[in-house]
Amino acid sequence: MTIKDIATPLRTKQILEKYKFSFKKSLGQNFLIDTNILRNIVDAAGVTGESGAIEIGPGIGALTEQLAKRVDQVVAFEIDQRLLPVLKDTLSPYPNVNVIHSDVLKANIHQVIKEQFSEGKDLMVVANLPYYVTTPILMKLLEEKLPIRGIVVMIQAEVADRIAAKPGSKEYGSLSIAAQYYAVAEKVMTVPASVFVPQPKVDSAVLRLTIREKPAVDVLDEGYFFKVFHSSFANRRKTILNNLVHNLGPKEKKAEIEAALAEANIDPRRRGETLSIEEFARLSDSLYKSLQG
Repeated sequence: MTIKDIATPLRTKQILEKYKFSFKKSLGQNFLIDTNILRNIVDAAGVTGESGAIEIGPGIGALTEQLAKRVDQVVAFEIDQRLLPVLKDTLSPYPNVNVIHSDVLKANIHQVIKEQFSEGKDLMVVANLPYYVTTPILMKLLEEKLPIRGIVVMIQAEVADRIAAKPGSKEYGSLSIAAQYYAVAEKVMTVPASVFVPQPKVDSAVLRLTIREKPAVDVLDEGYFFKVFHSSFANRRKTILNNLVHNLGPKEKKAEIEAALAEANIDPRRRGETLSIEEFARLSDSLYKSLQG
């Protein structure tokens, strides 16, 4: 018996009707109905029959199915309890899939990996993420330093542009630096709204994050480095000096900030979006020594 792909308009419609499923706007549910795009997402992850995949928000199993055909094992986190019986049905031909009913933002992913996958396994996170929680999920995946090779996600095109942005561009900001500190970011492709049910109001993009063996820059204090660049983008119209003076914290003094900028060889009149991650690292260390020491 030939298994029909989940991600066709007809099959998706049949599944939704069978389970009388209604989309929850609060969960950002948009299901993909284009098998070619799903296969391209799996291709972008560079997985093999030896790999494992972690999926977030499998929906009715469209991407899960394509992963299951290509990798050794799939573990999927689904927050919506109504989808559990649907997934049990649609993914029944794939014994290598395990669906966990959990909010990934609250889950202990390290523990799940330890329990579900063999040690040293090639692991990729592959997902079609809900727009409203894209950034928190990505930052959790990166900050927790999971034993994964990378992340391939379908997200809002505008957010993908911001994450992959280079210094000097209008998209470049604190999210670009936060993500690129941990990973090499690249936009793989843009995806039109027409391949989703229901159709979102904006286009999407596939983003690939390849985890670095060590962070992009060495800094004296990682938390302080994050604080410095977040403060530098608080008001994009303000200079780096003004942003740091107003946003870095109550103990910080203007003269010391000016001295730290001079030591880091950064013109105080520049704006945050012109500084590279290396320049932010120098500035952070300089400020840390003079203000936190």
